[in-house]
Amino acid sequence: MIENTVGSVIEFGKYKWRILDIQDQLALIVTEHIIDQQPYNNRPGEVTWSNCSLRAHLNEVFYEQFSLVEQARIVPVLNKNMDNQWYASTGGGETLDKVFLLSIEEVVCKYFGDSRYNLENKSPKQRYWFQKKDVNNVKRQVAFEGDSWWWWLRSPGRDNKRSVYVHGDGNIGIQGNGTYRYSSKTIHPKTGSNCGGVRPAMWIKMEE
Repeated sequence: MIENTVGSVIEFGKYKWRILDIQDQLALIVTEHIIDQQPYNNRPGEVTWSNCSLRAHLNEVFYEQFSLVEQARIVPVLNKNMDNQWYASTGGGETLDKVFLLSIEEVVCKYFGDSRYNLENKSPKQRYWFQKKDVNNVKRQVAFEGDSWWWWLRSPGRDNKRSVYVHGDGNIGIQGNGTYRYSSKTIHPKTGSNCGGVRPAMWIKMEE
């Protein structure tokens, strides 16, 4: 088995991945950087992770990029998709995913430091942002093409036309950004797109 530990970076396929967790010879990995920009869904209207186009892309087109040997190491997982803690918008049903986005609970409470207090205890002044002074924000910062950028989570935003995201400064946008057309004038300096970043995650078998 490869000598890897939580927090180390490995190569799998053509990407670099960070190990977030190890359980029973399986490793949860997430790409070290944002690898793409895409809308959460390719059409307007309400949507959840279970039926969004980004989920389909990751489990079909993205998954097919891996060799048959690599695909054999990818372990499908049953993901729970919880409702939004501040707005009660529905997370949808459980999904069986080979590749997925992380949830707000995974990013806030488990794998990038424990900030559950800020998630579970909303300040009266908070409407859109999680906590700009959260000490764990720095752990969630990531870049795309060398520039800091925001990335999607699979959790719903304030309604099901939005999805939660991690801002470029690592703060959590719990209200969410538009899943189809995001109206922000902030664009990525290299791509010219304002679409959210994609940072896939998966469980893989550790090599023997």
